[in-house]
Amino acid sequence: MSSDSERLPGPSPTSGGGPAGNRDVWLVVPCFNEGTVIEDVLGTARETFPNIVAVDDGSTDDSAAAIHRAGAHLVRHPVNLGQGAAIQTGVEYARAQPGARYFVTFDADGQHQVKDVLAMVERLRCEPVDIVVGTRFGRPRREGDQVPLIKRVVLKTVVMLSPRTRRLGLTDAHNGLRVFNRRVADDLNLRMNGMSHASEFVELMDSRGWRVAEQPVDILYTEYSMSKGQSLLNGINILSDGFVGKRLPR
Repeated sequence: MSSDSERLPGPSPTSGGGPAGNRDVWLVVPCFNEGTVIEDVLGTARETFPNIVAVDDGSTDDSAAAIHRAGAHLVRHPVNLGQGAAIQTGVEYARAQPGARYFVTFDADGQHQVKDVLAMVERLRCEPVDIVVGTRFGRPRREGDQVPLIKRVVLKTVVMLSPRTRRLGLTDAHNGLRVFNRRVADDLNLRMNGMSHASEFVELMDSRGWRVAEQPVDILYTEYSMSKGQSLLNGINILSDGFVGKRLPR
């Protein structure tokens, strides 16, 4: 975690309204200019998971104040470093907390749902796996599915072009909802700061020998979230980042 990061702790890890069984779970929420939604997102999540660290990644709006109002732990980057760096900072903060056993990467824009996190955490508790990754393609397509067409095409193309992704049996390599155990958290060292961290995550799963499973999840595409990253340019960036990630030295 950057030595320039500012840490503003939230409630004690043993406080909060969530079930006692979830106090060994830490949600890591990277945040950049999400002030209009982040308080509601964190407030809803804290009803089930009291331990959340949100990393304000150099936001220029009131994200930090909203995070503080929601009662989450707040870590601030003085400048925008990218989602990969924010996730790494958040995981480093969370794994230093007493009793932390399970870790969740959770989006700040409201796309991820608590019910899916609960199911993924339960699998991690009960099954011999180290990391459970969400997938938008784990069940037959249903009426009302919201994955935008360009997003669907790009994500399936990334899987087709990535031998690592296919070897791991993943169908949605760029899904940001992940739940993992202490083994993964202690060994995690993301070096790609931007969206390409998703490809780096896949590379680490393969090279470190982590036991991987997928979980079908529902992604909520709102007008707000769509305005922040479902463009053709974003799809091109995902493809190009994937190729860069394949060339990372280890």
